[in-house]
Amino acid sequence: MSYVETYLKEAAEIAGRLDASQIQRMVDLLVALRARRGRLFVLGVGGSAGNASHAVNDFRKICGIEAYTPVDNVSELTARVNDDGWESVFSRWLEVSRLSKEDLIFVLSVGGGDLERNVSPNLVRALQYAKRQGAAICGVVGRDGGYTAKVADACVIIPTVNPATVTPHAEAFQPVIWHLLVSHPALQAAPMKWESIGR
Repeated sequence: MSYVETYLKEAAEIAGRLDASQIQRMVDLLVALRARRGRLFVLGVGGSAGNASHAVNDFRKICGIEAYTPVDNVSELTARVNDDGWESVFSRWLEVSRLSKEDLIFVLSVGGGDLERNVSPNLVRALQYAKRQGAAICGVVGRDGGYTAKVADACVIIPTVNPATVTPHAEAFQPVIWHLLVSHPALQAAPMKWESIGR
């Protein structure tokens, strides 16, 4: 098979192996979050940072959930990295945001964070802070899920079907999951443009 055919076959296999029960658990947590008027904070780095920004738009516009991501403010993000360091950039931002037990952290990440291997320590520190505050935690992560999978209330681990394509598949399936969430009948509060105008 060609690379294109192999990649698409891998994507189809991943889709068939996703844990629907974990996705439903996320739906339930997000429904409860909105009902108590809590806030959603989406965290991600690299390609997942771009996904975080997109996800915030969808949760706000389609679901009516108050949502934010620290990566949308590049001035604050880079000031914190410059002055305080990369490891604390998200946890300090959450402190200023007054994260509480009413809120929910949503992590989008390939590795999920791992202090021992120095992989996304900023996510680990943010999740440690979230646990201390009693906030709920969800994640869509790749490979073994790292620290996120260990502490999350609901976590979808994108199955590894080819060690050579862990990152592209993990980052590609993050939007698949959150688009499923925002279009779920229990969460969708506003019509989407193309679906609302008919054919």
